[in-house]
Amino acid sequence: MRPQSMPPKPLLRIACQMSLALALSALAACSTASIGPGGRISKVKHYHLVPGTMVQTIDTAVAFERDHHLYGAVTRAETRDRLGHYYTIFWKADDRSTPVKVVFDYRQANSGLTLKSMEFPVDEPRRSNATHFQVTGDDYHTGGRVTSWRVRLMRGNEELASQRSYLWN
Repeated sequence: MRPQSMPPKPLLRIACQMSLALALSALAACSTASIGPGGRISKVKHYHLVPGTMVQTIDTAVAFERDHHLYGAVTRAETRDRLGHYYTIFWKADDRSTPVKVVFDYRQANSGLTLKSMEFPVDEPRRSNATHFQVTGDDYHTGGRVTSWRVRLMRGNEELASQRSYLWN
């Protein structure tokens, strides 16, 4: 009986990294569209810029995400201020003639059940819209990582659409 040959270690390491990247991408893609009475949130894209980690991959798109958020940071303080969570919300409003606002509510690991919120008003919504939120700097370093979030598309006090993370209660 002849022993089977093992793949070279670099190839095995790359295969493991690729399978990990694929699994993480599949988890991130689990976000489904949320259709409400007056709008739709089609996707919430999340990126966590973690301190001290450098992803080793041959895929340039994965490395670009980190480089994009760190672009222009020269000193350690500038780099530290950019670490944290980045969210991009893709949404549409049925009635584009009146202003809306995108509300991002979240909780952090070190702040317990304290609810924090950010708002972004949009005076002239387009057919397709993207709104960016980030939890970085002192807010990230004192509050910790984001543990749960909810995004709401609002017109006045009326909720047009909403989407939330799995851990949101």
